Amino acid sequence: MKLWQKGAAAHEKVDHFTVGKDREYDLVLAEYDCQASIAHANMLAKIGLISPKEAEQLTTELSKILQLAKKGNFTIEAEFEDMHSKIEYMLIEGLGDVGKKIHTARSRNDQVLVAMHLYLKYELGEIKSQLIALFDLLLSLAEKHEKELLPGYTHLQLAMPSSFGLWFSAYAESLIDDLYFWQSAYKIADQNPLGSAAGYGSGFPIDRAFTTEALDFAQPKVNSVAAQMSRGKLEKSTAMALSAIGSTLAKFSMDVCLYMGQDFNFISFPDDLTTGSSIMPHKKNPDLFELVRGKCNSLQALPNQLALLTTNLPSGYHRELQLAKGPIIEAIQDLKACIEILLFSLPNIQVSKDITAQEKYDYLFSVDTLNQEVLKGKPFRDAYRELGQAIEKRNFKPNRSVQHSHMGSIGNVGLDLIRAKMDQLR
Repeated sequence: MKLWQKGAAAHEKVDHFTVGKDREYDLVLAEYDCQASIAHANMLAKIGLISPKEAEQLTTELSKILQLAKKGNFTIEAEFEDMHSKIEYMLIEGLGDVGKKIHTARSRNDQVLVAMHLYLKYELGEIKSQLIALFDLLLSLAEKHEKELLPGYTHLQLAMPSSFGLWFSAYAESLIDDLYFWQSAYKIADQNPLGSAAGYGSGFPIDRAFTTEALDFAQPKVNSVAAQMSRGKLEKSTAMALSAIGSTLAKFSMDVCLYMGQDFNFISFPDDLTTGSSIMPHKKNPDLFELVRGKCNSLQALPNQLALLTTNLPSGYHRELQLAKGPIIEAIQDLKACIEILLFSLPNIQVSKDITAQEKYDYLFSVDTLNQEVLKGKPFRDAYRELGQAIEKRNFKPNRSVQHSHMGSIGNVGLDLIRAKMDQLR
């Protein structure tokens, strides 16, 4: 069954190519299509295009299909093009002519648009909850290990003393920046496109304010053409948020992989969170974090992929917009899985003690040793030159009594201030 079919069927090869993986992705979106159809049916009754009894029949059947979809029991067989055709078939099968009325005053274009808006609103909400949980975990680890020093690097060369408190909370605060991107994506998703039909509105006296409220959107996408043009932009805005989060998680995971190496030995994890080698019995590989790094690096390509897909399209609907559906659904699933595995594994992180007491980290303290001379009254440039000469002649004796006190330093990480920034976003 195809909603657009009026007579002769398309060739099987054409059908296979144009449908692609839509059935697979529509299993994810089906419950949101049902939600929108329930609101649409109630709106049709409100304006008198169907009777209240017909609306009740439709919403009852749609609620049953919605529950099937939520439980994973909704299927789309090969004879159906997508979720829309299967759902309408089930309505007609259950209600006869009443089921045929559900498509009045709408198009499959605004159907899939509103389903994507509802889906992305929900998933962005889920991702925000995960990010807040990860933020809280990172900040608790920062508090627990606040005073434990850690080598800091620039150019992958020893630089200055850092701390686990500074390291963990750096990534916690980075998640706040990622949530600023998230806010933009959520605002774009939180607009109702239903009623824009094929992109040019409807000749029926529909009530778009009614469906906007019924579906809990903040506002409608007012202009019908703008609503249709939002397809692709909706996915791109979400992709930007996913990419920002992915960047943070990939960088953190890279740190973890480095710090677990024997040459660093800053952190470790229990055996059941690492993997081994088929020939090297000593190996404890950070596969979890390597996969997070890889998946999140791939996420950073998503905005560009969607930009290239939509970059030269004029206004109105075009079939390749269908190709934006799969990448964003898969990206959301990958990101949620990455955050979930971090939430599962990080509580078990084991931090090494007294790392910077080792002789090989003497030069970490060159700046602090230099600063002590300046505090005694020596001009900075003179102190810098003298200390550089001492290092060259291997006469350098580090002063390990670091005394950093300014906000955001190892002596004053500012965890309360970072937490207060997040509290504004919760």
